[in-house]
Amino acid sequence: MCTALIYQTKDLYFGRNLDYDFSYGDEVTIVPRNHELNFRYMGKMKSHFAMIGMACVIEDVPLYYDAVNEKGLGMAGLNFVGNAVYKDECEGDCNVAQYEFIPWILSQCETVADVRAMLSGMTLLSTPFKKELPVAELHWLIADKDEAITIEYMADGLHIYENKVGVMTNNPPFNMQMMMLNNYKGLSRSDPENRFSDTYTLQSYSRGMGGIGLPGDLSSASRFAKIAFTRANSLSGDSEEESVNQFFHIIHSVEQQRGCCEVGPGKYEITLYSSCCNTQKGIYYYTTYGNHQIQAVDMHRVDLDGTGLYRYPTVQTEQICLQN
Repeated sequence: MCTALIYQTKDLYFGRNLDYDFSYGDEVTIVPRNHELNFRYMGKMKSHFAMIGMACVIEDVPLYYDAVNEKGLGMAGLNFVGNAVYKDECEGDCNVAQYEFIPWILSQCETVADVRAMLSGMTLLSTPFKKELPVAELHWLIADKDEAITIEYMADGLHIYENKVGVMTNNPPFNMQMMMLNNYKGLSRSDPENRFSDTYTLQSYSRGMGGIGLPGDLSSASRFAKIAFTRANSLSGDSEEESVNQFFHIIHSVEQQRGCCEVGPGKYEITLYSSCCNTQKGIYYYTTYGNHQIQAVDMHRVDLDGTGLYRYPTVQTEQICLQN
């Protein structure tokens, strides 16, 4: 399971939690403009927008979980098990395998408006990257500095939703998640008023009681409500340090701890990493389960006109600052 987030201060920040019970080998990966992209059905692309994100790289192919391109467009794929449905190859259409959807979009699109146009006439296929790697059932959050959308391919076709809350988790479908936010419209950052009865004098005995009823479990519907409330009420300065710091406070509010979500005997889902990318500066920040210190990779500190991938394995060991 996973959670994705966009957060706007002076710049737009885009990132996610990746929650799973094991890692495929995550690396912050930069694809420069002249790295040849070989698409399964659409041929080779020798020149394109540069991008940076977290990926599993196999045979020099970055299988991105989330990424941002040099134009400031961000995209993340999250589990959508039981609802995602892809198609077989369609003659005459732009056929894109699901595993290459993120680089296909980010290599060519500058804005969400470009994405909408690209989706028209495009078929997303169920072709696996390899036989031993099953096709992931996903839906996607895509955002630029002006708007965000959620994309879902289901049995009844393509759904594109405006994403005004700036968050996404997993099941149920996005429109149902939005409907269920009505269950929490009575929550507030402020101290609650006594509306229980005119007969009783009731007083708050603690700070934060306006948020009573906000879920705290790890289910995707609960994480959606919690992070939507947290994001909507979150305040920070607009400096880079304050913005990045606040982003991680928001996304970490729904992180998963080892032992709390058992998926099999001795197997537990955890937040493998949390990411935050300044979409306008191209700086990708992240933390991992084993390392809470924020790491950063700046795409503009490499040769973006190059041809080879730039790969940075994630730091997994805790970095502790001893002050005495």
